[in-house]
Amino acid sequence: MIESFQNIFKIPELKKRIFFTFALLAVFRVGAHIPTPGINGAALGAFFAQAKGTLLAFFDMFSGGALSRLTVFALGIMPYIDAAIILELLTVVIPHLERLSKEGEEGRKKITQYTRYGTILIAVIQSLGISFGLEAMKSPSGAAIVPVGGWPFRLMTVITLTAGTIFLMWLGEQITERGIGNGISLLICGGIIVRGPAAVINTIRLIRTGELSIMVMALLLVFMAGVCAFIVFMETAERKIPVQYAKRVVGRRMSGGQSTYIPLRVNTAGVIPIIFAASIIMFPATIARFIDHPLMAVVATALGPGAILNTIFYVVLIVFFCYFYTAIIFNPVDVADNMKKYGGFIPGIRPGINTAEFIDKVLSRITFVGAIYLSLVSILPTYLIKFFNVPFYFGGIALIIIIEVVLDTVRQIESHLIMRNYEGFIKKSRISKQRIG
Repeated sequence: MIESFQNIFKIPELKKRIFFTFALLAVFRVGAHIPTPGINGAALGAFFAQAKGTLLAFFDMFSGGALSRLTVFALGIMPYIDAAIILELLTVVIPHLERLSKEGEEGRKKITQYTRYGTILIAVIQSLGISFGLEAMKSPSGAAIVPVGGWPFRLMTVITLTAGTIFLMWLGEQITERGIGNGISLLICGGIIVRGPAAVINTIRLIRTGELSIMVMALLLVFMAGVCAFIVFMETAERKIPVQYAKRVVGRRMSGGQSTYIPLRVNTAGVIPIIFAASIIMFPATIARFIDHPLMAVVATALGPGAILNTIFYVVLIVFFCYFYTAIIFNPVDVADNMKKYGGFIPGIRPGINTAEFIDKVLSRITFVGAIYLSLVSILPTYLIKFFNVPFYFGGIALIIIIEVVLDTVRQIESHLIMRNYEGFIKKSRISKQRIG
């Protein structure tokens, strides 16, 4: 491992990319502490301290705490992700977008351009809604979050937050193009990881005050390591469907006759199902913060974190969105048609519709396993805190995002090392084999 790290700095291009990535991530963290004008920071902080378990706290996690301080990066990169997801869903129903998605590099550039326009539109709408909401909010002590409201404050907030999101979008694209790893994912991951030092300090405080014993903390660390290992296993797990290509004569040359496989990931949908499910399940608790009505309070309590009804709905929504999003991004019919076009077939399965049905059947089975995995990891932190009263600072979605981003970044670094005949980080590992093969 030490030798592999040394090899990184033997490759000038890779070293430059890594330093460039860290430099832009540092810019991201600096911007996350520049406040938006016209805000009472103390009152806003007190309000967010009472907003745990709501959508506000959920989105604050993705912004790295920038939303609770209402900095210039308060919206984070979420408008870009929302626009990308919306366009991906529209690709299924709008023929023009579907054609663009099949036109290769040029089509991808056009869809990226649409995504940018959608990001600006969503950022403007969200920032305008935030400005109106802040004017009506008060801290638990009754202090106004916006001392002087009106359209000057609203326009300033819209311009500031939208510009911050556009700048973050540019940072992410620069990291992807000139750095290492996926820029957008790294920005989200960086915003989550920055909570780590505060979590460590709080844990030390709990141990010193006797609220948390060293033995319990040791067991918790072992358990967290096991959870991380389980997530790594599930995120890299895949079902390989063997594919055989028939021999063909092209001119005077014989082509084809090779064997390969279709890798179907157990968790094809990634973290999208958890994001959708969490957003929906947290909506009543968020509404209850703004509507003072006994019925809303009852609904918010019944659907609060740790409640049985919350868990049931959460798991059902995750399973539903796993199948829904997998069906959106993976089309067995297209895969079967492409195989048939190039003379490929699955041994024992007839080409065409039978192949599509077989792939769909296999995909449905492994998607169920992936949905159960996502559900378990998602509800685990809540019940650890509720029943065992142990600190678990990163929720299921945060752990999955961190591990996915780390794995993807390690794969990219590995590709640079192996391409230049250096030993990678993980010798003879599944990650290396997936990248090479």
